[in-house]
Amino acid sequence: MSQQGYVAAPPYSQAQPGMGGYQGGFGTGPAQPLYGYYGGPPQAFTAPPTGMMKLPVSSAAGMPPPPESSQYNPNVHQNGAHHQRYPAPPAVSASYGQPLQSQYNSMASSAPPPTQQLTNQMSAMNFGNYASGPMQSPPPVSSVAQQPFQTPPPSAMGQPQMPPGAQSPHMSPQMSPPQLQPGNMQMAGQPMTGPPMSGPLMSGQPMTVPPMTGMGRPFPGPPACQPGYPQQAGQFGGNMAGPQPGMPGGQFGGNMAGPQPGMPGAFPGAPGGLAGPPQKKLDPDSIPSITQVIEDDQGKQGGKVYKTNLRGQVPPLVTTDFTIEDQGNASPRFIRCTTYSLPCTADLAKQCQVPLASIIKPFASLQKNETPLYVVNHGETGPIRCNRCKAYMCPYMQFIDGGRRYQCGFCNCVNEVPVFYFQHLDHMGQRMDIYERPELSLGSYEFVATMDYCKNNKPPNPPAYIFMIDVSYNNIKSGLVKLICDELKNLLENLPSEEGMESSAIKVGFVTYNKVLHFYNVKSALAQPQMMVVSDTAEMFVPLLDGFLVNYQDSRAVIYNLLDQIPDMFADTNESETVFVPVIQAGVEAFKAAECSGKLFIFHSSMPSAEAPGKLKNRDDKKLVNTEKEKTLFQPQKGVYEQLSKDCVAQGCCVDLFLFPSQYMDIATMADVPSHTGGSVYKYNNFQVETDGEHFLRDLRKDVQKSIGFDAIMRVRTSTGFRATEFFGAIHMNNTTDVEMAAVDCDKAITVEFKHDDALSEETGALMQCALLYTTINGQRRLRIHNLSLNCSLQLSELFKSCETDSLVNFFSKSACRAILNQPLKNVREILVNQTAHMLACYRKNCASPSAASQLILPDAMKVFPVYINSLMKTAPLVGSTELSTDDRAHQRLAIMGMGVEDTQLLLYPRLTPLHNMDVSSEALPAPVRCSEERLSDSGMFLLENGHSMFLWLGQASPPDLIQNIFNLPSLAHLQGNMCALPELDNPLSIKVRSIISGLIEKRANSMKLQIVRQKDKPEMLFRQFLVEDKGLHGGASYMDFLCYVHREIRQLLT
Repeated sequence: MSQQGYVAAPPYSQAQPGMGGYQGGFGTGPAQPLYGYYGGPPQAFTAPPTGMMKLPVSSAAGMPPPPESSQYNPNVHQNGAHHQRYPAPPAVSASYGQPLQSQYNSMASSAPPPTQQLTNQMSAMNFGNYASGPMQSPPPVSSVAQQPFQTPPPSAMGQPQMPPGAQSPHMSPQMSPPQLQPGNMQMAGQPMTGPPMSGPLMSGQPMTVPPMTGMGRPFPGPPACQPGYPQQAGQFGGNMAGPQPGMPGGQFGGNMAGPQPGMPGAFPGAPGGLAGPPQKKLDPDSIPSITQVIEDDQGKQGGKVYKTNLRGQVPPLVTTDFTIEDQGNASPRFIRCTTYSLPCTADLAKQCQVPLASIIKPFASLQKNETPLYVVNHGETGPIRCNRCKAYMCPYMQFIDGGRRYQCGFCNCVNEVPVFYFQHLDHMGQRMDIYERPELSLGSYEFVATMDYCKNNKPPNPPAYIFMIDVSYNNIKSGLVKLICDELKNLLENLPSEEGMESSAIKVGFVTYNKVLHFYNVKSALAQPQMMVVSDTAEMFVPLLDGFLVNYQDSRAVIYNLLDQIPDMFADTNESETVFVPVIQAGVEAFKAAECSGKLFIFHSSMPSAEAPGKLKNRDDKKLVNTEKEKTLFQPQKGVYEQLSKDCVAQGCCVDLFLFPSQYMDIATMADVPSHTGGSVYKYNNFQVETDGEHFLRDLRKDVQKSIGFDAIMRVRTSTGFRATEFFGAIHMNNTTDVEMAAVDCDKAITVEFKHDDALSEETGALMQCALLYTTINGQRRLRIHNLSLNCSLQLSELFKSCETDSLVNFFSKSACRAILNQPLKNVREILVNQTAHMLACYRKNCASPSAASQLILPDAMKVFPVYINSLMKTAPLVGSTELSTDDRAHQRLAIMGMGVEDTQLLLYPRLTPLHNMDVSSEALPAPVRCSEERLSDSGMFLLENGHSMFLWLGQASPPDLIQNIFNLPSLAHLQGNMCALPELDNPLSIKVRSIISGLIEKRANSMKLQIVRQKDKPEMLFRQFLVEDKGLHGGASYMDFLCYVHREIRQLLT
């Protein structure tokens, strides 16, 4: 099929000089190697050399496009042996060398394109079926049927041919709507009669939607060619795209969309001022909806028991509420995969571009009704392992020779069974004791480790927690120090302990600091605590060994005394300078002396400016945003910080940082140690005890009490044919295989990418085993084992059917967040879009049944993938806006690196729940609605949360009785701006709303501060940036526009 008018300029590039008015994408073309699989050598997408005249594609009806167009040729993909996923751009390349004339759609044609030819830009962009596999359907009907306003059909395919000049970013009103056919049906759209269907789509129900112009266009701008509005290049009402002929280069009219030179933003967004009469929009209900996908999965699998006995079965979504029964594969709470059916060969993997990865959360919390992990103790001999590959005994070992030997499922080596472990086989060849031994019948279990697995071959001591409080002027004045000291009295009563133990084995210690460090001796024999000061911060040491780390129960009276005294001791301080690195060094030294691992809780409020190692200078520079040097804002300062991370990991010292900044702090550097030691960073801007105190204390309580393992080292083993190559997380790596973490808690996840090193077999499938060696909070050395078996297939349709969108999104989020450390943001965003288009084009080409090119066909398992990728590009780290604080961007980047699948899912698609019309007597939560302004109602009350922020939004027409029941106020006008908790009122609505809010705060890894916003108030802008289906506040396309853009990219790849 000839795709008329599609250009072979690299996707996303600007119009090349000498090539009529081709529509450039957003921004200059990426440097050459950016195509193809993250970081593989350049693929077969060649940009035409600058200045080369392109033949108009429509030169002869039905001729294929000229050879250098993007031939989507799966076989030309070179082998991606590149280690680095996003390669650094080469020094000079065609697309970089060009002047940065317009950073998006330069419409270079000065002649106004005739309406006629516009009709076909994305002619009837049909959303086709989200098919679950290969589909049969009637042959494509010629496009004439799809155009209610007919244009004379030319020869060839019955699609209007158009010269390149017609590639305008604006669609004419003559364009028929995108048609979306759910299920496995396809139809050519007839002109719509009757009202459009609204509500969720039913499978197999054909529908068409009214002609659209406003929404479905890939680019902003009013509907083209309204009667009485002559369309001239550069005269689009209030929304001009790029420098127009006859206009000075950088002058943009009205509403600016997309990255202007020196302007934030990734994509152009929705229309600016629409000229002319309002048009009917494409019905947003007709494009794939995340809330619908979540609701469907919950309906299908919610409340059921999921058994893990089958190889390669795709689990329910992370958002679904279900119970897991381990029957030989690890629970999806511990391991999720981007696809549960791996391609058999590296070539297939290359062709489909779907990253092969697992997201492993070794300490994930289980539900109350799920069995905790069994602990297996083989005594002196320790765990049984394969002699060759060192994999641990698991359900994938095959016993042979009457039970005397076993063949390893990972490397096929045949091993002798130790005498004490021998057991006869039954008539099926299985051991008689298979169900009595967790390691033979379960996917996850623990082994007690022997001395060989301990440092210096001696058992470890229980870990310790050290609380280190910055007592500089700001923290004393704000009341923070007193708040922390008061809370610690309660918190220390609830330190985590092993099941069955009466009290916690964790030791505690206390340090306060400003320019100098104060250590406290709280030995139980003392009547009063003793303070020792270390003022030489260049050579850090701990001035006392005995009495610094103590058992809380023994020293409770002395510790209480100390916590009462600290706020008074420093009440009159004027010291505003602080040190930072020496504080962490002191913690490492204390753990060294006590020969234990542990965690530092550091409460800090300003950039370390005192003369000491690790002193920082302000390097925040907004002028670097959207330049090649923007990446430096995310890079930590090297030197002492880098060494400090290594020292912490070596000692098993995890750092948790609670920050209370009032200005720039260089979080990229200060949070470097937590982000390599399995720690967390919490941040409270402009902290005030009244409004932020409770939020901070909830975080602190969760952090101290969460289940955790220390001094951990993890290795992922795989069966032959593929291996783990890349690791993302709050981790440190000394070599290419061992993932080291000073600590790992129930919320931290490590994302592991796999590559083929040989062919896999459909018969045997693929196996992986994650082994984590760690110290428990009791001081016992253990091995935690998680096993998972996947299918392998030669059919791409199997791979797409077994994909898991939420896991894919986690992988892309982390790889993009790592990439921005060494590449311009623009390149990273381009790669995300390219790879999205590539995966979907591969599905379209190899798995979907033939249909008109104008239909967007998405795999069922990935139909909402574009929503998440568009949302990812609008997150603070990736958006490139000078309005966002550098520290906030760096903080979010580091947070994403440690996230599990459910965290990235929620972050990128917040829950928006209507609370005004719910049934207060029902136990069930109200169903969330789509994250878009269109779903809000003036008289409604909506709760939005994404795991980090929480808003209660009130429409300006909220009925007085609603306001009375929730706030005990007569009307919305009486509401005070700084309220951060709802009053406790005794009426059903208030009780229900408060229980929903506290339930969510309890459930999420982080506490969230409730922000109450009224419609049309200033703070509402903050709330709106979470409506991810709409156009981004700081740049970024709406979901609809992005989908149109991706569809165009796919068509370009397929021509």
